[in-house]
Amino acid sequence: MRTTARPRAALFSAAVLSVGFVAATASTAAAVPSADALIAEVYGGGGNSGATLTNDFVELANASSASVDLSGWSVQYLPASASPTSPWQVTPLTGALGANSRYLVAEAAGAGGTVALPTPDATGAIPMSATGGTIALVTTTTPLTCKTAADCAADTRVRDLVGYGAAVVRETTATPATSNTTSAARPALTDTDNNSVDFAIGAPTPTNSLGETPGGGGPAPTPAKISEIQGTTHLSTLDGTKVSTTGVVTAIRAFGSARGFWFQDPQPDANPATSEGLFVFTGSTTPTVGVGDAVTVVGTVDEFYPDAAPASSVMLATTELTSATWTVGSSGNPLPAAEALTPTTVPDTYAPSPGGSIEGLTLDPAATALDFFESREGMRVQVSDARVVGPTTAFNELFLTTKPDQNRSARGATVLTGYEQQNSGRVQVLSLIPFAQRPFPVADVGDTLAGVTAGPVDFSRFGGYVIQATELGNLVSGGIQPEITRAERGGELSVATYNVENLSPVDSQAKFDRLAQAVITNLSTPDILSLEEIQDNSGPVNNGVVAADQTLQKFSDAIVALGGPRYDWRQIDPVNGADGGQPGGNIRVAFLFNPARVSFVDRPGGDSVTPVQVGRGRFPFQARLSASPARIAPADEAWLNSRKPLVGEFSFRGHPVYVVTNHFNSKGGDQPLFGRFQPPNRTSEVQRLKQAALVNDFARQIVRIDPFANLVVLGDINDFQFSPVMAKLTEDGVLRALINGLPVTERYSYVFQGNAQALDHTTVSPFVLRPDYDIVHINAEFSDQASDHDPQVTRFVPTSIPWPNR
Repeated sequence: MRTTARPRAALFSAAVLSVGFVAATASTAAAVPSADALIAEVYGGGGNSGATLTNDFVELANASSASVDLSGWSVQYLPASASPTSPWQVTPLTGALGANSRYLVAEAAGAGGTVALPTPDATGAIPMSATGGTIALVTTTTPLTCKTAADCAADTRVRDLVGYGAAVVRETTATPATSNTTSAARPALTDTDNNSVDFAIGAPTPTNSLGETPGGGGPAPTPAKISEIQGTTHLSTLDGTKVSTTGVVTAIRAFGSARGFWFQDPQPDANPATSEGLFVFTGSTTPTVGVGDAVTVVGTVDEFYPDAAPASSVMLATTELTSATWTVGSSGNPLPAAEALTPTTVPDTYAPSPGGSIEGLTLDPAATALDFFESREGMRVQVSDARVVGPTTAFNELFLTTKPDQNRSARGATVLTGYEQQNSGRVQVLSLIPFAQRPFPVADVGDTLAGVTAGPVDFSRFGGYVIQATELGNLVSGGIQPEITRAERGGELSVATYNVENLSPVDSQAKFDRLAQAVITNLSTPDILSLEEIQDNSGPVNNGVVAADQTLQKFSDAIVALGGPRYDWRQIDPVNGADGGQPGGNIRVAFLFNPARVSFVDRPGGDSVTPVQVGRGRFPFQARLSASPARIAPADEAWLNSRKPLVGEFSFRGHPVYVVTNHFNSKGGDQPLFGRFQPPNRTSEVQRLKQAALVNDFARQIVRIDPFANLVVLGDINDFQFSPVMAKLTEDGVLRALINGLPVTERYSYVFQGNAQALDHTTVSPFVLRPDYDIVHINAEFSDQASDHDPQVTRFVPTSIPWPNR
């Protein structure tokens, strides 16, 4: 909106007119933004088809702390495409527009609608258009005569004006068109003299001078400090209450569909459990405020759950204000100091553990990380010279640690070592800085954001508490490089596992080449390679294709083209759509093997539905598979919508070696580490426990017959080395997990939300002696990945009995 600035004589004239005296009109001055009375909202769809409200309305607002006398003023309306003879229609006003208050003018009623306006402060009968027109706030009741934007701008009686839709008379550019169900409303009580900038289109929200809204609307806003709104638990006791509060704007989110701003009380209370910061949600409209503005905000307190409705959400809620309006009292104010997160600031314990929801618990910010960050929700914090522990993703996010010595690996990762050791120093970082101004840092694990990274604390469903950075440190490389494992030597057999992340012929040749180069260089061409996430020949296209020969051929060809050996393969096509994973992809596990080094023992009978049987061979201690390749109990409920293990028998220099490659069901569906329920429920674990029991039983059958057997069970187990699943897989010493032989801070093959963790495993039977085991870090720590998993290699000299005539 705009107003016409007036010299002292004009201001005096207006004051005189307000008490019934007549004075001379002063000369016109340049237009400047209005500092007090503004048109806040216009709606012309009342009573029309599809409308809820019965009446059109105009809402005024006062951006100042002084009352404005409206006696003798009017609201006037002109059609969008006015003819030279079109009159301005007039609704006289009475009374006053209170300081920082609203004033509702009811206009014509339509035939429809079901909800009445709150009691209006003035009533007219103008039938406003639902889609376009001009509303003027005029300091007299005499109809205007201007019919152009320029003429109306020159009329000193016009205090404010808005053109909506296709209005010819407007300030700079009209607002977008409204409708029977939408109004044009000013998100903030500021005036740039450009209607399209100052107004946003949304659901109508008429409010009268008492603060009432449709249906009675309740009382005026409840005054409250931000700390009183936030309270001492995760949920505000004022949830659903319309409040009025003050603070200084500290950050603005000016992009996306969740725009808004953070503001913080510069005069905090003495309670460390109550946050002094708050987010104001403005939807897809960029708020017209500036950092450093001192604002008074009126809005409804809401607990926002990012994943689902409150009753079904597993996340923690963010306390925010919605349907908000605000006034700017002053600008350029200093920001509250950002709290420094040092290595000792955040507690070492990650979360309280009540065995249920933590939302109602009184926050103890000195006890747990979740309580600490909740007590800083919306407040400015900063970290200095922080190490990256989760690489930059395609979503422009990374994870830092505030605790550089917490379970640190030699390469700079923060390693997950147990369910009770969730690494409380981890914090997600997003950026509020336009990428054109400051590109988001592309960081690897072990890099540092040197200097200060600062911003308000927010909450994300993809990582928990997050710093929404208004300041980013400078990226300094930590220098990590992809690892290269040694080649086998002497009589060693090398067996590797690699999750190649939904590989299919629709992937680029570059992806195949990169994976192939890793097999040759980083894995030193292992003799046997267990592959997970091999898709069918058509990839994610759901067309009934289940064969994967083209996928494996393309991978094998890529290895040869880059100078590697010609690998052969074995796999079993799944039943269409039965093994989970990406829809249409028919994901499965497979073996690649180098026939120049190792032979595959083919035994007919293996298919997608027939279970492998373990029997006795011709000799004592000789185990014999009914089929090779084959599957373990494929019809068992444990494998419902999940990949079935693939069993293969190999021969290396006459020694039989059994290999089982696995891809257990994912952890999808588990409650998050940072959620409202603590400890989180690991629902997906139930199925993996059943899967582990079946594989353990298969291994038990082998070693019961042949205690000297060389059996390797490996793959993407989708669980941690300390999990019940791994305990079940290795139960009774039938298998042993090689990862447990590594130093604690080297036990990881995957990085998720800043936690370096082990999902991929290699286990061996007791008579696999002195295996040399290596997790080869080439992906998980890096922003540029061929897969999200790191492969691993085991080398050993087979010691199984070389049975004749197999």
